[in-house]
Amino acid sequence: MTDTPGGRSLSEPKPPSRLRLPKISSDAFGAFAERFARFMGTARFLVYMTGFVILWITLNLVGIFGLRWDPYPFILLNLFFSTQASYAAPLILLAQNRQTDRDRVQIEADRRRAEAAKADTEFLARELAALRIALGEVATRDFVRGEMNRLLDEVGKGK
Repeated sequence: MTDTPGGRSLSEPKPPSRLRLPKISSDAFGAFAERFARFMGTARFLVYMTGFVILWITLNLVGIFGLRWDPYPFILLNLFFSTQASYAAPLILLAQNRQTDRDRVQIEADRRRAEAAKADTEFLARELAALRIALGEVATRDFVRGEMNRLLDEVGKGK
């Protein structure tokens, strides 16, 4: 049997070679997407992009040192914008999905707190009703005073 330079026998099939892609944490990538989307929504980003576009157009119209890499309809600039948009849109959607997931968890926690507050309120209402009923059976100060005066009158008349 003939051996290959790697030391394997030619009678054995070569093990399949698979392209191993790097493992990317979905949380880390999601956090990156949120930072990117947050940055794209700032005035700083708009100022940077405006400055970049003005510089690009000025350099290509004036042609410093005779260099014009993207003449007038600025096709390369449009390609740049298209590429930027093709990356920005999915990253923004990913950031929105993560925010939706956080909102869903927050809403569920709020619902549980509202249910607990409602249960506490109902318990307190029942306790208050029970106290009112119990107080209805307790002799009030005016009632006791009236009964004492009536008894004193009866005792005073009996003498």
